[in-house]
Amino acid sequence: MISELKILTGKRESVTYLKECYCTRPFKVANVREERQDPVLRLMMMSSSPGMLDNDHYRLHITVTAGTSLHLQTQAYQRLFNMQTGARQEMEVQLQPGSTFTFLPHPMVPHERATYSGYTNLHLAENCRLTWGEIITCGRKLNGEVFLFTKLHSITQVFAGKQLLLRDNLLMEPGTTRFQAMGWMEGYTHQATFLFFDTHENAPMVETADRFQRYLAEQPRMLAGVTRTSGNGILVRILGHSGEQLMECQQQLAKLLTV
Repeated sequence: MISELKILTGKRESVTYLKECYCTRPFKVANVREERQDPVLRLMMMSSSPGMLDNDHYRLHITVTAGTSLHLQTQAYQRLFNMQTGARQEMEVQLQPGSTFTFLPHPMVPHERATYSGYTNLHLAENCRLTWGEIITCGRKLNGEVFLFTKLHSITQVFAGKQLLLRDNLLMEPGTTRFQAMGWMEGYTHQATFLFFDTHENAPMVETADRFQRYLAEQPRMLAGVTRTSGNGILVRILGHSGEQLMECQQQLAKLLTV
């Protein structure tokens, strides 16, 4: 089933509002902003489905217009159920000049024999700030489903105009990949990717990367690395043992951006 979600922001004085929204089943969008004068639009992406089923195809398109700020969150873990063919998600995000976008969704949980492909394109203009994350679990760990899914392929690309700044290509195939080998999971079961881009001139990326490094070095039972990218970007890769652990870590990294 093809399901679509489209979001367009607008600005009224200094406050961002939801100018246009279109969604088909199973998507719903809720405004969870607590203070009416909060300049940031805070939306929750909800779903009436328990998770992605075989042959599901999600198409998400988000436009954050000039000078607006959007914080998009999810309702719950994204479950990927048993599949024969597979499920697919395509996400396109357009950040116009002077905009800010934050998206740190709940972890994905691939069940036994799940197959998933995800394609995310993030387009930046000048004077933008992007905070984006992805967490992938080994499966239903407490049920004994550790790396029993069939295939999980996630491609994330970041552009400034037509210039490609980053391409993260993650392919996990338990039938052929030795996850405990060096250079892979090395005993960990969950992984997170955290991206931060700031296209403002003279953005303090060195200081931000150092702040990330200091915080991550203090976290127990995790392994993390911080990498500077082209186009004023930072990529953080984190390995851990639970989705909640990595979610909390990503939230804390986001808070460090406001220090």
